[in-house]
Amino acid sequence: MRLVVVDDHALFRDGISSLLRAWGHEVVGQAGNGSDAIQLVDQHDPDVALLDVRMPGMSGVDVARIVKERHPKTSVVMLTISEDEDDLFRAIESGAQGYLMKDLESGQFRAMLEAVGRGEAAITPATAARVLRRFVKGEADSGTAGELTDRETEVLHLVTAGLRNREIAARLGISENTVKYHIRNILERLHAKSRTELAGRAARQALR
Repeated sequence: MRLVVVDDHALFRDGISSLLRAWGHEVVGQAGNGSDAIQLVDQHDPDVALLDVRMPGMSGVDVARIVKERHPKTSVVMLTISEDEDDLFRAIESGAQGYLMKDLESGQFRAMLEAVGRGEAAITPATAARVLRRFVKGEADSGTAGELTDRETEVLHLVTAGLRNREIAARLGISENTVKYHIRNILERLHAKSRTELAGRAARQALR
């Protein structure tokens, strides 16, 4: 993949860029602020833009919105130390395909980045749970949650709490295969292929 790396800390930019090159990717440019980031993306039209959320001047979220408007095929992944939910949902609303914490282990970061290359969302299970909780609240407020069965609603709530299939099965007294069946039905209704994609789509619906 061809990437640009944007962060106001030069040491962090260099470290991420070195990792990316070691994994066989091409870093076509680095920037320390939003204005330079937009110029880089305009110049190179990369596959992925890795953006820090909080930077002096123009924020990474503002950059993401402009990048997606000008280069819809460029995937935007936010890198951050911020656990502020407003940052998370503003990033997703801006069109970001991923939202990753900077304390990720390198192996997990690599796996998430490869998911982006396959067109999937790059969201950790913990972040997905936060998004889904917001989605469930939005569905309840709008009354559209009724499209799910009672059991599907139960399963979805447990997914938002961060429980794994095995734990959900034990909690509801059903088999893991049944849990997978319900999750598949939920995903199909939302036209999503994975929990992380469901999280991204759910957030966009909740923010409309």
